[in-house]
Amino acid sequence: MALENDTQAPDFDLANQYGEHIRLSDFRGSKPVALVFFPLAFSSTCTGELCALRDNLALFTSNGVELIGISVDSKASLRAWAEQEGFDFTLLADFWPHGAVAKEYGVFLEEKGFANRATFLIDTKGVIRASFITAPGEARSIEEYRSALDEVLTAHV
Repeated sequence: MALENDTQAPDFDLANQYGEHIRLSDFRGSKPVALVFFPLAFSSTCTGELCALRDNLALFTSNGVELIGISVDSKASLRAWAEQEGFDFTLLADFWPHGAVAKEYGVFLEEKGFANRATFLIDTKGVIRASFITAPGEARSIEEYRSALDEVLTAHV
């Protein structure tokens, strides 16, 4: 079961596509985070989703929100995919222990071996303020992100 709104987001320490370690708590007190779990790099639906985020990156940056994608792929796979698609935001490798962060957030699909499409908007205090999950195979829309960002940016300012 996915974590609910108004709960503390579990901290984590994962390598990004460049091998740098990123912790959720690094953003506490400075900027909200949009944490975007996706199943697999290079898959068609995930590529479409993250390209839409790339093309609408200003929606996040203009509001001071850090956009972070996270999947069970290796950092090498994520780097190759980011370079191929021109992703100019952080991608984290929840590679080993396999899917550990997705499990903490309650979005790991054991039978598939990867995370569901789940988004958590986390405020500067580290609290989940908005979240949404789509059905397997269903892409998230930019409108869902806009709505969730409104929740985070207008509540608990």
